[in-house]
Amino acid sequence: MKAMRQNDRWRWLTAGAVTVCLLAFTLLIGLLGWQGIRAFWPQSLALYSLQQPEAGMTRLLGETVSYHDHYAAPELASGFVHRYVVKTGNRDWAAPDFRVLYSQAALAVTYPADAMVVQRRMGGSAYGWFDGLREGTEMLTARNPNALLAQRLRQVHQIQHQISHLRRVEMARINRQLETLVHQASDEKLSQRDLSQNQANQAALQRQLSLLGQRLSALQLESQRDYLLLRDVQGEQHAIPLTQVVAAWYPNALSSSDKIQHTLQQMWHFVSDSPADGGSEGSVFPAIFGTVLMVLLMSVIVMPLGVIAAVWLHEYAGRNALTRMVRIAVVNLAGVPSIVYGVFGLGFFIWLVGGTIDQLFYAQALPGPTFGTPGLLWASLTLALLTLPVVIVATEEGLSRIPETLRQGSLALGATQWETLWRVVLPLAVPAMLTGLILAVARAAGETAPLMLVGVVKMAPELPVDAVFPYLHLDRKFMHLGFQIYDLAFQSPNVEADRPLVYATALLLVMIILSLNLLAMALRHRLRERYRLLVH
Repeated sequence: MKAMRQNDRWRWLTAGAVTVCLLAFTLLIGLLGWQGIRAFWPQSLALYSLQQPEAGMTRLLGETVSYHDHYAAPELASGFVHRYVVKTGNRDWAAPDFRVLYSQAALAVTYPADAMVVQRRMGGSAYGWFDGLREGTEMLTARNPNALLAQRLRQVHQIQHQISHLRRVEMARINRQLETLVHQASDEKLSQRDLSQNQANQAALQRQLSLLGQRLSALQLESQRDYLLLRDVQGEQHAIPLTQVVAAWYPNALSSSDKIQHTLQQMWHFVSDSPADGGSEGSVFPAIFGTVLMVLLMSVIVMPLGVIAAVWLHEYAGRNALTRMVRIAVVNLAGVPSIVYGVFGLGFFIWLVGGTIDQLFYAQALPGPTFGTPGLLWASLTLALLTLPVVIVATEEGLSRIPETLRQGSLALGATQWETLWRVVLPLAVPAMLTGLILAVARAAGETAPLMLVGVVKMAPELPVDAVFPYLHLDRKFMHLGFQIYDLAFQSPNVEADRPLVYATALLLVMIILSLNLLAMALRHRLRERYRLLVH
């Protein structure tokens, strides 16, 4: 009875610990979601009017970030004052875009229905009143100016998509072909006939590139002809090119359903747009793409290496001083700080291996490095090395749980040691391998410090994957959600404005890691059920 009571206590203690962990994770997701939704939910625009002793009547238009009572300063009258933190936007012509207001009396606050928010690609949001559209130097008139604005915005976005396609696909493909022809022309073994053919092909490609350049210039001129006229709270009119406008809306006139629809649209822009393609500066699609691609490449590299090392340690190496030293080294590697792996990746993979590859295969491009510079391949290899001990330990634990009788039975039936390993042992150890993969993915996807040395950048001009051969460019730099969070939180020129995006990006990173882990866990469960009968 005493033992049963003690077991009950341990069960309750375990259940309590699991409950606390689940509650903490739920609170984390709730906090990130609640704070992150502010970046997408349309906040009301308030027009503040107050009388200041020195400046006279002051008017501010913006979003109310916070409001509470505050103790008065010694130079003011005693008692409380009202403290308002207002996001006024218009960073380009009325910086800063956050103001703090103190008032002993309640301010005159109104919410004009015709106040507009203009979401821009750079410079943050702009607040004011819509005064119309201008094409070049001529004003555009229409019965419904808002419908005309929406139509012109769609046209500009379509033109920008065509410009991006021209640059990233058609012109990039021709440039790659020209580079290949130039490299071939430098070969001294070419005959005169082949050299003439090469020069003719170069001339043809140059003509195609010139035509595409003319088309690109025409599209750019067409996209830059329209301007949105916005009047600020001081009555000054500002012309904003439609190429810089992502969206425009009247937050005080939106219904609840309109706000929900607007929030979903903003969230879609957040995860699908690319800043390099003309998206807003808060778009994270390149960071999502880079994070997932790097984790997949890391998994492809680390799993074979980790499984082979674990199989050698458990099945072939035996129990001796060498294997004990190797196991100690593996455990110690798991405790090395991640930034040390970044320094190692920079020195060994980039400078040594990448520099050697450039000298052997890309000598014509020197001194400009091809692989001797941080890139996707070196980042994946560095994180594979970082997570290798996790995969080795998890796989070896799985191998040790396989009954020895299964190995002996297979050998007794005439199978070789290799056949036993391939047909019996490894299939039963697959769930343990996937456990190691889950742990490796969880650690690698959240790393930031080593990536800053081996390939991640704040703004990558191109994705590592495109329509130009060889399609997957391992030498390119990439963007990462972890570095995006660091940059928004500590390197942004306007931290207050970007704080909701920090929470939203952090939530997105957690959800990506959770999705990858759930996928691996589902596969592990399916394989475990498949091979359960072999163990019993």
